[in-house]
Amino acid sequence: MKHSSDSVVSRAQFPSGQSSSEPLVRKNESLPKIVAFGDSLTAGFGVSSDESYPAQLEKQLHEGGFHYEVVNAGVSGETSAGGVRRVEWILKSRPTIVILELGVNDGLRGLPLQQTYSNLRSIIDRLQDEGVVVILAGMRIPPNFGEAYTGEFFEMYERLAQESTLPLIPFLLEGVAAQPGLNQADGVHPTAKGYIIVAQNVFRTLEPILKTELSHQTKE
Repeated sequence: MKHSSDSVVSRAQFPSGQSSSEPLVRKNESLPKIVAFGDSLTAGFGVSSDESYPAQLEKQLHEGGFHYEVVNAGVSGETSAGGVRRVEWILKSRPTIVILELGVNDGLRGLPLQQTYSNLRSIIDRLQDEGVVVILAGMRIPPNFGEAYTGEFFEMYERLAQESTLPLIPFLLEGVAAQPGLNQADGVHPTAKGYIIVAQNVFRTLEPILKTELSHQTKE
């Protein structure tokens, strides 16, 4: 999402000396990787790196017995077009699963929905071509551009999920959006407590996928 100070790349994502031409920094090379690919809601704008939803998700996974590393590839202010430009960089890190959370900044700018749809479809197709499991995060926007645009924006995610046979998180900010105490002063970005709930929303969709994967590994 876009914010007045949100046009800079999240420091958590590009440590000093790292560029988008280099693979994502990993903490544990031995664990399979889940990449959280998104904008400021993924980057964790306004909270510390260990309070972002990807960091909270990794904690929940480990507590549930799922041994994966969750890498935060969120960039504040990112649009779907920016995501298209970054997808090859994401693939360099050889993720097993990508959680795709993009499009909100397009919607907040009133960009043509077909353009956003095409960009997201391009990202999804490229990831799937490489055998990556893609989980799509559904999003909503305020009705600034009218009910028709707002409704079509929300439905776009379901359409993409159906057409590409993707697991869908119906609404990433379910239980957090517009809730006092769970959002920062801008009313857009969650607090640390809000991000815990966001991570839980992701976990609910992710868990059955990981259980299926674990079952396949056991049979092999």
